[in-house]
Amino acid sequence: MQTNATPAENIGATPAAPRRSRDWRPLLIYVVFIGLFLLFAITLHERGFLSENNLMNIARQSAMIAIMAVGMTFVLSAAEIDLSFGAVVALSAVTAALLLPYGVVPAVAGALAAGAVCGLVNGALVSRIAIPSFLVTLGTAGIITGITRWISGLQSIPVDNDVFAFIFGSGDIGPVPVLFLWMVAIVALGHVVLRKSAFGKAVLASGGNKLAATYAGINVGRVKMWVLLLNALLASLAGILYAGRLHSARYTLGENDLMMVLTAVIIGGTHLFGGKGSVVGALVGALIMGMVNNGLILMGLDIDQQLILRGVIIICAVTLTSGRLRRPRR
Repeated sequence: MQTNATPAENIGATPAAPRRSRDWRPLLIYVVFIGLFLLFAITLHERGFLSENNLMNIARQSAMIAIMAVGMTFVLSAAEIDLSFGAVVALSAVTAALLLPYGVVPAVAGALAAGAVCGLVNGALVSRIAIPSFLVTLGTAGIITGITRWISGLQSIPVDNDVFAFIFGSGDIGPVPVLFLWMVAIVALGHVVLRKSAFGKAVLASGGNKLAATYAGINVGRVKMWVLLLNALLASLAGILYAGRLHSARYTLGENDLMMVLTAVIIGGTHLFGGKGSVVGALVGALIMGMVNNGLILMGLDIDQQLILRGVIIICAVTLTSGRLRRPRR
């Protein structure tokens, strides 16, 4: 007669590994995108939402947000924050416009150099002096804005170079806007770097567990320096694209982009406290923001109604795609 095993006989037995349920939450960003697209396509069909011209307008409106969202994805993945990139956008746009009479190359190089200096200052203060990035970038945002207002004289600077405008903003290659090509190129490069390169893995490791990353031989301070520099350079590129698209540069450019970029990145699945990021998700988040803005305008709503509905949609999308933003205690 077979008897049941005693507890003593089961001491050495290996317990069965608990089954881990798959987290479907990252896929919800695509469900939200498709749902909003279908909603606007049905309700705004007669107002031309699905027209080629309108869809290309959404791509143009989303391009700069998506490019800045790529840089912010790296910053948040490293458990840092950058509040100064909007000011960098304006500084780079104004710098490019001021240097444009000397040629396209000096204008672009000068704008990128201005952004690089801002990123290096932020990175040095965060990584070398160990000042929290929130405080550092909050302070440098004010400094950069003051410099931009000073060198621009609070005036809009025209951009009348056709070559510059075509390459950096207002050109079209067939039916495809040049801005869309810039967006695709930056997103593809950012995705490869974050997912496939050693630097991307170091960024995620530094944001996930700083102590473990240090023991693994990762220079966490250098990683933080590089992500803040990268974010500033992409903000500079966005400023150049703004100048090319609008045919002018003004010190107010980028001042309303902070919330749009952060929302796009968080909706896209990047953790607010580091360790996980998605460049492709940030792109989809940026497209959602552009589509919502475009749809609300086509509905003919007043600006106050647009702000209310936009806020409701953002809160719902963040709730669905991000869940709890707080790190669980172990």
